[in-house]
Amino acid sequence: MQHWPELSHARDGETFALLHLASQMLGKLRVAHAPWVNHGWHATLHPVAEGLAIEPIETAAACFSLTLDLARHAIVLATDEGERDLLPLDLGSVAALHRMLVEMLGAHGLPSDFHGKPNEVEGAVRFADDSAPRRYDPDSALRLHAAIASITPVFERFRAGFVGKCSPVHLFWGSFDLAVTRFSGRAAPEHPGGIPGLPDRITREAYSHEVSSAGFWPAGIVAAEPIFYSYAYPEPPGFRDGDAAPGRFDSALGEFVLPYADVRAAPDPDAMLLDFLERTYALAADLGQWDRAALERAPVAP
Repeated sequence: MQHWPELSHARDGETFALLHLASQMLGKLRVAHAPWVNHGWHATLHPVAEGLAIEPIETAAACFSLTLDLARHAIVLATDEGERDLLPLDLGSVAALHRMLVEMLGAHGLPSDFHGKPNEVEGAVRFADDSAPRRYDPDSALRLHAAIASITPVFERFRAGFVGKCSPVHLFWGSFDLAVTRFSGRAAPEHPGGIPGLPDRITREAYSHEVSSAGFWPAGIVAAEPIFYSYAYPEPPGFRDGDAAPGRFDSALGEFVLPYADVRAAPDPDAMLLDFLERTYALAADLGQWDRAALERAPVAP
């Protein structure tokens, strides 16, 4: 697997868009068939050796899991009874992928009902009705797989330096971003909501407490180049004017950004990314007057 592969919207965007919508189907199954956990953490996907996977779903019929397998280019089903099944991702359209996913689950006696419309997507079309041709390029999927494999250890090391409440390193399928979020421990002002395709009650629970959040966004259904990002909620005064070089504050997005291409081209990509994560967190924590002495520690080596 190539370390820090090149990513390009022009070449990879169509595949990333399909993977974004496929990840939504898997995440929505967890929403429909698992108890709700704070901040929606139960419904996220997690990096695994093969790609991205949801946590197991326990049902009366069986316990099962689904993996967005970027090595085999398929959605892979596994049950606690040893059953395995595989659904190719390259079926030509989102509607075909949705139909065949429902059929695969039904064939194993597993629940297949979930909310049928994408979240956080402008002008979203229901999965079952999205019959527009979709191109899937295995090379693009492998590039994303390798990028996530390169990024995840850096995020995990950053995560290890915090003893306060902190998310795992996980992928939010709504926006299709790999993220890690630190919390100050203090309640935050009510979030105004207004995120397209996301109920305000979900947004307000996600931002119920002060956060410094960072992540990797390959863009997915949105036409954009991949970036790393970091933001604070609520944003403390002076945050956007702080020095987070090599990152810069993007006023349109309301967060610091660092192009993936810049990290990939650096002599030491891991060090550049970790520096960006640490600098932007320090800005949020210092300006927000977090109790850093109580919340941080030196990461423990493996």
